[in-house]
Amino acid sequence: MPANKAVVYEGPGKVEVHETSYPEFELMDGPGVNPANVGRKLPHAAILKTVATNICGSDQHMVRGRTTAPPGLVLGHEITGEVVETGPDVEFIKTGDLVSVPFNISCGRCRNCKERNTHICENVNPDRPGSAYGYVDMGGWVGGQADYALVPYADWNLLKFPDKEQAMEKILDLAMLTDIFPTGFHGCVSAGVGPGSTVYIAGAGPVGLAAAASAFLLGAAVVIVGDLNKERLDQARSFGCEAVDVSRGEPRDQIEEILGVPEVDCAVDAVGFEARGHGRESGEEHPATVLNSLMDVTRAGGALGIPGLYVTGDPGAHDDAAKQGSLSIRIGLGWAKAHSFVTGQCPVMRYNRQLMTAILHDKVQIAKAVNATPIPLDQAPRGYHEFDEGAARKYVLDPHGLIPKAA
Repeated sequence: MPANKAVVYEGPGKVEVHETSYPEFELMDGPGVNPANVGRKLPHAAILKTVATNICGSDQHMVRGRTTAPPGLVLGHEITGEVVETGPDVEFIKTGDLVSVPFNISCGRCRNCKERNTHICENVNPDRPGSAYGYVDMGGWVGGQADYALVPYADWNLLKFPDKEQAMEKILDLAMLTDIFPTGFHGCVSAGVGPGSTVYIAGAGPVGLAAAASAFLLGAAVVIVGDLNKERLDQARSFGCEAVDVSRGEPRDQIEEILGVPEVDCAVDAVGFEARGHGRESGEEHPATVLNSLMDVTRAGGALGIPGLYVTGDPGAHDDAAKQGSLSIRIGLGWAKAHSFVTGQCPVMRYNRQLMTAILHDKVQIAKAVNATPIPLDQAPRGYHEFDEGAARKYVLDPHGLIPKAA
């Protein structure tokens, strides 16, 4: 049985790489594992040799101590790998297949899964609908920032790349299919982005940049990205976006400078609950800032896609209401402008096959858009630190040294 190493959350601001157990076809007890899931048999699972596993902004919320994640939790929900073993109930996925893993864990059997709402599967998390690998309050499924990872319901969850050699040539792009590319795309679809649209995207981190690339793929005429970070705004400009520096103030005036009017057709929140204020308040945390500013700049009758993460428990929040996920949102403004809102995890399987095809046929260069940067697994702590400092990169962990060869 091969040795296994994984990236482990050890407390606020601290991640380490540790030796860990090789996956088994049973969910074992451990940090964050829901007691009702302990001992759950997984004959329908597959074990993957990890080819690429990404650091996500959602992971950073846990590492900053802004969730109730327990120390010892193995991190990582963005997994691309090669199948090395399958359980006895796996029928169609085969050893040797190169696959993408949706970050949502879903059974394929419940009502929500059958309605393509795989982000709120009813059967994988005993506490509430919806689950993910290596994430707090998501059932305790072991994270994939590791040499080897286990995927339940393999025939259902795994997206097989049709040509392994071709896939390895584009592996950095395909590694974005697990989460941020579908998530950004979902934000744009939810906001109604289409041909000729004007779009404002709050946040120039990887999800915001993926949303911007998605907006162009959907036919947007003008894509405007707002952020406080100059390096990230420069990254947005590198593939044709307009940029708004919200440290200068509310985005409305800068949008008017770009478009001639102070409103856009569609807006996407790619920031979430750790949002900071605009202008003079840009150094302070104001978790409702982005949602309120999007309502301000979106035209009446428009829609807001909200893939940015909001939580029900935030021990690091600055006030008691925000600690429970209660924010001072100007819902009256949204109501008066007849806005539509779509929130929640992205149902990755709704989009990942089509986006895979777009990548394989050179319709989008998502790795370039988000500045995907491979690093070895043992450099994960450095990647987390630099990402937290605002690096304009999407760090991709490469446990087995396969990505440079492919590139």
